[in-house]
Amino acid sequence: MDVRMKWDGDRVQEMLRRAAAKALRDAAEDLLTEANKTVPLRDGDLMRSGLADVDEQALEASVSYGHGPAAPYAVVQHERTDFRHSEGRRAKWLELALDENRARYQRYIADQIRRALRG
Repeated sequence: MDVRMKWDGDRVQEMLRRAAAKALRDAAEDLLTEANKTVPLRDGDLMRSGLADVDEQALEASVSYGHGPAAPYAVVQHERTDFRHSEGRRAKWLELALDENRARYQRYIADQIRRALRG
């Protein structure tokens, strides 16, 4: 009896990397959308300064605020819980949005990787 097997490990690994990177990008963009719902809002500079990014090589995603005109005050607005904000707006908006959605993002990323494995 002769059995032959073909190893497609490199192809599978690349397929999984692409699926994970896309899932991370989707989750980061969703986090930015969710965080923008409660970001302190005066003229919109802080909200417009939000950025979702993915390092596809390291498979790391980031969401940040403070790019452009909002740079000097983004961290202060995020961290100072004694500031008053308009109704529905809050300090720690990014941190809280992540805490509130973390399990959903984890499930989504895991689901996307499982789908890629089923291919």
